[in-house]
Amino acid sequence: MSNCTALTAVDAASGRTLSPCASFLLLASITMSFLAGSLAPTPLYPVYQAEWGFSALTTTEIFGIYALALLGTLLVAGRLSDHVGRRPVLIVATLVQAVVMLMFATANGVAALMLGRVLQGVATGAALGAVGAGLLDLDKARGPVANAVTPPLGTAVGGLLAGLLVHYLPAPTLLIYFVLATVFVLQAVGVTFMTETVTRRAGAVDSLKPQLGLPAASRAPMFIAAPVLIASWSLAGFYASLIPALTRSVFGFDPSLASGIAAFAFAGSAAATVLAFSSSAPRTVMTYGAFALIAGTAAAMGALGAQSAVGFFLATALAGSGFGAGFQGAMRTVLPTAKAHERAGVVFVVSYLAMGVPAIIAGFFVSHGSALLPTAQHFGTVVAALAAFALLGTLRGRKVSTV
Repeated sequence: MSNCTALTAVDAASGRTLSPCASFLLLASITMSFLAGSLAPTPLYPVYQAEWGFSALTTTEIFGIYALALLGTLLVAGRLSDHVGRRPVLIVATLVQAVVMLMFATANGVAALMLGRVLQGVATGAALGAVGAGLLDLDKARGPVANAVTPPLGTAVGGLLAGLLVHYLPAPTLLIYFVLATVFVLQAVGVTFMTETVTRRAGAVDSLKPQLGLPAASRAPMFIAAPVLIASWSLAGFYASLIPALTRSVFGFDPSLASGIAAFAFAGSAAATVLAFSSSAPRTVMTYGAFALIAGTAAAMGALGAQSAVGFFLATALAGSGFGAGFQGAMRTVLPTAKAHERAGVVFVVSYLAMGVPAIIAGFFVSHGSALLPTAQHFGTVVAALAAFALLGTLRGRKVSTV
């Protein structure tokens, strides 16, 4: 790693024992575990639904409220670690996540689950801002790649792990949460041995004021990128909220295992695609992403209609590849046109609203009499149409300043 020895002298002077290389890996693991934790309840939604008797709308609301809490925290506290330090933010966030896992393990109703999801969104939003900045502090060359790869990789591993634990091991509503709680506590301990990478400075309170303005230089790139952002994150939200019920009703699968496999296929292919396209031009990446979203979503919806499980999981991997490429291309198209303090407002508002709101709308229709499969197919049609619009805009749009 290029900067592995850059902070060794600081480590020795401070008495901290964690090397820059180990710190980098620890930060990357925090992103992975937080995203894994965000997906941990997904395989259990059918269990909770059967036990507590709530509707498909409630399922999507449980997911959507997490996305909104995460977005709000990113906008409010995304720059807090620049002022108070990376370590304090990460220690608090990881310990809060451990508490949230215990809240999930002891939840006795929808209200407790909702509260846990809100706190989880807050902790995740705070942690992602600090981790993203900390990875860049430690290695400016590999930090951006780690920031792009670890979220889908954590989602893939977390979804599959949760599905396997819930399906094959006892105490399905307890074990996955206890495992993750232990991981979060160990990570909090690890962070205490990290060297702080920024100097504390004034302005922490002022940094909590969200900035939602779209810079003039970002408007044209954002116009091109917004459709693929909305299509990508809408599909991700749909998979994270309604796929357990859908795979059970269409294929008759155990929803815990099926949703874990679907999450692994979707997010794992996204992570692989991010790595594969890391040196490609942003416009090329976004063009491929839009095309793969169209093809993958259409194939997935067709496989559901034909009741082809193999076809569905293969199409899910293709759609996930489109998600990874589309999001990476959009980020690399828009972010270079914005200043550092403007970037969260430029991309993440669109992304996380798209992840939460459409899934809630789909849940509303299912809860009010619409059949699950036709609703999913209509949803897929909208996603494919947005991706087609993004593809057209990318091909015809003027070339913008990108990196």
